[in-house]
Amino acid sequence: MTNQNRFHVIKDPVHGTMQFTDIEDSWVKPFINSAHFQRLRHIKQLGMGDFIFPGAVHTRFNHSLGCCYIGSQIAHKIGLSDEERQLVMIACLLHDLGHGPFSHAFEDVFHEKLIRHEDWTPFFLADYRSSEFFEDYNNHNPRHALTEAKFRQVESMIMHQAKAKGVLADIVSSQLDADRLDYLLRDSHFCGVGYGHFDFRWMLHCMAIVNDGQQERLGITHKGIGAVEHYLMARRLMIRNIYYSQKKLALEYYLVKLLAILAKELDSGAYTEIKNTRLGTFLCRANQFNEAAKTQQDIKRLKQNFLQDCYPIYKELCDYDVFSLINRLVDLRDQRSTSQLAARLQYREIPKIVRLDFMNVSYVEGMVTEFKSSHAKTIQDWQVALIKTPNQSYIADSDPILVVNEQNQICPINERSLMINAISDKYEQTAFLCIDRPLMTHQSVSELLKKVASEVEVQAGM
Repeated sequence: MTNQNRFHVIKDPVHGTMQFTDIEDSWVKPFINSAHFQRLRHIKQLGMGDFIFPGAVHTRFNHSLGCCYIGSQIAHKIGLSDEERQLVMIACLLHDLGHGPFSHAFEDVFHEKLIRHEDWTPFFLADYRSSEFFEDYNNHNPRHALTEAKFRQVESMIMHQAKAKGVLADIVSSQLDADRLDYLLRDSHFCGVGYGHFDFRWMLHCMAIVNDGQQERLGITHKGIGAVEHYLMARRLMIRNIYYSQKKLALEYYLVKLLAILAKELDSGAYTEIKNTRLGTFLCRANQFNEAAKTQQDIKRLKQNFLQDCYPIYKELCDYDVFSLINRLVDLRDQRSTSQLAARLQYREIPKIVRLDFMNVSYVEGMVTEFKSSHAKTIQDWQVALIKTPNQSYIADSDPILVVNEQNQICPINERSLMINAISDKYEQTAFLCIDRPLMTHQSVSELLKKVASEVEVQAGM
């Protein structure tokens, strides 16, 4: 008989000693040992973030384990049953399976971001839904067997399906979920900054089950309002300073441009070796999808067909495929855009960043478009770009964090906090020009920057 007092320990730089009981360990270990989950060891959490913050080499694997641990902590705090805790821990563990190389950056390879990492997740989950996996899993968990119905519940929590809304789903995906609670602390730690720190232990202590009038949800007691204010401000600062770091986004822009241009040129004779790699094959099909998506009326069918056809390749891709590609392109030592972009990434040649006032971005956008059109023969399209980064720190309208007071009265947290009310549903907009360094000596670029500066001053004074 399993001894509940025994623990499986994972040492973690963020949470310290993450303890799982023997039973909890048996719930998640079969998934951790699977090829799909081990693949996450080779996908960095912050894309090209380590090119700017050298310590940010942590992976989706690290984060997923931390998310699972926090999920178990929340489940214990609010008194979920063993069966409910099991489902929450599995969902937290598997929530990021669909990520591709360099995490979110890879999604920009697709036309208008039509395909995101969440679209691949059901295919990864489906691979676990076999009689062989269930049989092996249940041999290790006779008291908490995994069934088709239970696994569908796990999937619905991960995929944010409406039918899954409730306390369990909120732990996996909400504005107070285990995902955000882990990645803010983890990303802050590995980037070497203090922006993402907040009082997680007090937040955990103040978590409670509340009823929104329709069903039970994960909420916070009035004593935790200050901790949530701290948490939301931490998220806001991490978005501005880490996730939307201009240099990080500029390098990821180079990465996406490299993959997009290469995808269109793979049929040329210079890329025979690359075309036959799994990433090359995937990029060819991605290019076909992008071209079809521009004219196809039935996008839903086109998208589903692409996902089904390309999943066998996608599930094997990781950061190493992209690094290998970059090395091969650098070795070609030619003047193609792909080799130039690869060299920029290989040797960390960050483009010039010109920060803009977002209020004037529409004027600058028009100038950049005109500039690129008039210099199309001498300047490559990728060498000058306008990058916009709108974001929201907290959304109050659709699914707010709920607070319960001593009289058991429930209300959205923005009604109890001036600070949270001030940032609720507000977009913070930033934008910048990204200019390839060799262009900075061109007279035409200098004239563009002078024109941008003067136009911004004029518009700011109006």
